[in-house]
Amino acid sequence: MERRFALIGHRAQSSGKLPLNDLAGAAGRMDVLVRAVNIALFLSHGMRTNSHVTLHLMGGPGPARRIWFDGSRLQGVHPDERAIAGQIAKVLREPVPAIGALVEIWPGLWHSGGDVSTTIAEWQREQVKLIHLDADAPRLWAEGSAQEGGATYERLGFFLSDDKPFTADELRALQESTDARSLGDEWLQGHACIAIIHQILDRGVELNLSE
Repeated sequence: MERRFALIGHRAQSSGKLPLNDLAGAAGRMDVLVRAVNIALFLSHGMRTNSHVTLHLMGGPGPARRIWFDGSRLQGVHPDERAIAGQIAKVLREPVPAIGALVEIWPGLWHSGGDVSTTIAEWQREQVKLIHLDADAPRLWAEGSAQEGGATYERLGFFLSDDKPFTADELRALQESTDARSLGDEWLQGHACIAIIHQILDRGVELNLSE
């Protein structure tokens, strides 16, 4: 099963020189996104070839930028947060492409203009089942059961925010197009959510999703 993760960095730097020694501050909590990329893509020995990550860098300067990591093709990126940030830094030196125009920087890594609505539309065209995480929503898995072997989906796409909640516009777009599901009553950090989702999907646990 292909799993995709879209992370929204509301203050994350979208262009210019990335301050690698201050990812949590001057880079606009880029550390949150880098940590999520690491968990989403890498195993102890190897890479998840069925996992994709799209970072939404909304903090400027200039237009918003999306960076897409494709685990099935990605090269030159290592499971180290500073190394991942270094690859992002190279992308930020490039001009932001037009909205929806995917430009490949090197194998398995593209960038594009656009925001969460752009990603929703693209994934819908690819028939991805869309989910956004909300601690107050129904559980992602079937309640009262840890049953394995439930209904499967070819592609699942999960939308997560950084340390800030979704904006009103983002939430409106997500509510119109995605299922809201939770991983428990607490609001977990994004990389922890991704690790839990991987475990659920790896085990083939029955999912609580609308058709």
